[in-house]
Amino acid sequence: MLRYANPTLFLELARKLIPGFATLGAVLIAVALALVAVSPADYQQGETVKIMYVHVPAAWLGMACYSLMALSAIGTLVWRHPLADVSQKAAAPLGAAFTLLCLVTGSLWGKPMWGTWWVWDARLTSVLVLFLMYCGVVALWNAIEDPARAARAVAVLTLVGFINIPIVKFSVDWWNTLHQPASVLRMGGSTIDASMLWPLLVMAAGFTCVFAALHMAGMRNEILRRRVRTLGLMAAQREPDLGGAAPALEHP
Repeated sequence: MLRYANPTLFLELARKLIPGFATLGAVLIAVALALVAVSPADYQQGETVKIMYVHVPAAWLGMACYSLMALSAIGTLVWRHPLADVSQKAAAPLGAAFTLLCLVTGSLWGKPMWGTWWVWDARLTSVLVLFLMYCGVVALWNAIEDPARAARAVAVLTLVGFINIPIVKFSVDWWNTLHQPASVLRMGGSTIDASMLWPLLVMAAGFTCVFAALHMAGMRNEILRRRVRTLGLMAAQREPDLGGAAPALEHP
């Protein structure tokens, strides 16, 4: 796979994989929605539990996307990987979107369960901080025109912000919060019944495939955008200096 570090080869690979991931993601989400439609209501939460099938995959991808950005940041600072900063820039807005979706669906789920749209407990607050970190990364990318300088600055910011990921993950274990503890990925196995677990896993797989397609599409667009920028700079350097002084006329 190291040969695909070459941007040209990656573009060819992305051209082949993007339609496949997009189609697979759409099929998995459709299957998940069909399973959700026939899944039972929770004995305490009723039909509102079905918000879980969007909320949980969005939360997983919000954290996974930032972890991918952190790995890309290491690739930028340590190995100078030619596609590392491209991957990071393409992932940031996607991670922000999934994290925002997590916050919105969490509020919709929390209102009937907790009686309020928002509480400043550890899990909710740390996820909000994660969303703000995404916004900061996107803003920093747009604030620095030179891609190389922007990549180094964003890589440092991303690695500093990565400390929030274990806080998001383990906040319900470290502090007493309203948010329920882990019930899928936990020691001793899942506590969710199979009739609810399978739709959730299929939906998460569908979301992941859609993310993969969007991420590769974003990387492809960024590579092409940089090529256009480079061609523009080269063309500008070749233009004659029209603003210089006119040459002196020779006397007859």
